[in-house]
Amino acid sequence: MISFNGIKILLVDDEPNIIQFLELGLLNEGFDIRTAHDGEAALQEAAHFQPHVVILDIMMPGMNGFEVCAALRATGDNIAVIMLTAKDEVEDRVKGLTLGADDYLVKPFSFSELLARIGARLRNQFPSLLGEALYGPFRLDERKKELAYMDNILELSPTEYELLRFIILNHGVVLSKSLILDKVWGYQFGGEENIVEVYIRSIRDKLNDKEHKLIRTLRGAGYRMDLS
Repeated sequence: MISFNGIKILLVDDEPNIIQFLELGLLNEGFDIRTAHDGEAALQEAAHFQPHVVILDIMMPGMNGFEVCAALRATGDNIAVIMLTAKDEVEDRVKGLTLGADDYLVKPFSFSELLARIGARLRNQFPSLLGEALYGPFRLDERKKELAYMDNILELSPTEYELLRFIILNHGVVLSKSLILDKVWGYQFGGEENIVEVYIRSIRDKLNDKEHKLIRTLRGAGYRMDLS
């Protein structure tokens, strides 16, 4: 479980029912929550509250979500912006992302999906806030850049740490070699895909995963970590 205590979220929506639903759910998860019902109030609240994440509706009277997003980005503050819309229009998604939104959700959405999106943004932009998190037999400490398996701290190189962290955070998902290269080594990496196999083999040795029960190989597809 991840502790969200001390992480600040600003909810911006002109629909009271949505605000109430999200506020209650996020407060129950441990977040510090503030709300705003229009764009101008949102910018005033953001200036004082300094949120880590803003959940921002697009369709609002007066200043819409696009304008609020642009104004937030103009401040230069490191804020994760997740935009909400009532319609799944490609143009809206492109415009929001172009203006600096980090993610996009179409109404109606499940609370668990929103929580997952918030967690993803925090891991990417504010990893130090999350402290320790447990994933099955693994303990991940973002602040120390440390991974433990079955309560034993693993001796990992920086690349091994990033690779294992990426696989753990995406457990249950099939990860292709090309995707792993992009996310761990970076888009500019000019080496061979086989480097992934070399590092996976090394990590399996350190996990004593001789039978590949933790990190499974799906021939022709990639790798998947299964956590109970």
